[in-house]
Amino acid sequence: MAKILTVDDAAFMRKVIKDTLSKAGYTEIYEAEDGAMAVEKYNELKPDLVLMDITMPNKDGLEALKEIRAADPGANVVMCSAMGQETMVIDAIRSGAKDFIVKPFKPERVLKTVTSIVGEP
Repeated sequence: MAKILTVDDAAFMRKVIKDTLSKAGYTEIYEAEDGAMAVEKYNELKPDLVLMDITMPNKDGLEALKEIRAADPGANVVMCSAMGQETMVIDAIRSGAKDFIVKPFKPERVLKTVTSIVGEP
């Protein structure tokens, strides 16, 4: 079973992703509320996939992505961004992000991205 880490400073956004993944049958879903916690949780859990917001306090998603990829070049990280953050998305892809999902989330887009990386639950 794939371990998935969702990272967003908004609890509501983490809940939307968790609910979407749970309904699809994924059971190992973990959460972090900022980039610093994401790096810590990544090192602790070694998840198969990270779904991470770009704009967060303490440490943004781009910084966390770079730290995670430096520690584990094979890490699967998908960035989540709001409309209008195209330059940050480009930076994320250049820094090793596998894909990006635009907010507000469409459940089918989240599931398509997750299954393309970790497979069916």
